[in-house]
Amino acid sequence: MHNRLPQWIRTPHRSGLHEVKHLLRTHRLSTVCEEARCPNRGECFSKPTATFLILGPQCTRSCAFCSVVSGDPRPVDDSEPERVAAAALQLNLKYVVITSVSRDDLPDGGAEQFAKTVYALRSALPTARIEVLVPDFRGDLDALRAVLDAKPDVLNHNMETVKRIYPLVRPQADYQRSLALLAAAKDISPGMITKSGLMVGLGETPEEVRILLSDLRGSACDFLTVGQYLRPSKKNFPVVEYIRPETFEELGKEALALGFRFVASGPLVRSSMHAEEMYRNGSSSRPAQP
Repeated sequence: MHNRLPQWIRTPHRSGLHEVKHLLRTHRLSTVCEEARCPNRGECFSKPTATFLILGPQCTRSCAFCSVVSGDPRPVDDSEPERVAAAALQLNLKYVVITSVSRDDLPDGGAEQFAKTVYALRSALPTARIEVLVPDFRGDLDALRAVLDAKPDVLNHNMETVKRIYPLVRPQADYQRSLALLAAAKDISPGMITKSGLMVGLGETPEEVRILLSDLRGSACDFLTVGQYLRPSKKNFPVVEYIRPETFEELGKEALALGFRFVASGPLVRSSMHAEEMYRNGSSSRPAQP
């Protein structure tokens, strides 16, 4: 277990943080940047950009790596899609990322709210690109189809870690179910760009990471993010190892060799960080084939 951050993990202070936070509070919105204590939130808010967290701040799951609060969620807020769109318009965003807590209490896992938010954003910002970072919907393909029918530009679902560690850090999720969701997105919407992310430093082996990358390519995943796991609090799963920057560089090269259209791999890389740049640089390349 490691307690002291290495030099390459530390992030500089950025301006603009409080202005974006004030705007979000004005529209009664949450971001995963804040709820998950992302180390890059200062950088992203200074641009400004943010990953909007819909369906409330309480999650029905309790993943060991995550700082989002678990508990009984609030009822779905019908005004939320329009408030997200209003905030995105005020920020003049050209690329919007929408994610949510897991809502296993809802019959569709929150898919309808994702779709409504995409439609509201299309109305307010017709030229903006929209990425949805979705939960696994408990494997419900009708829920996935409802989100895809709204025609986001990117469908993101994070694997997070290797198969062996899933029961330790994602006890209510399933490795094969997440892979199947990514594969199904391509079956339902063949032109859809799919994306996934993983954390390292949880005790995985290099070979286990290679298997995960191969499995993602087997699901025709297009974009990949790889970042260092950072423990949000003492209640969360401990960091087993801080991976050096050169190892991330090698991982990125291996992933590209497997056929991913674009890969971001580095200690501070997060799923939604530089999402616009990833889309711009990767969307024009050859579609990934398994």
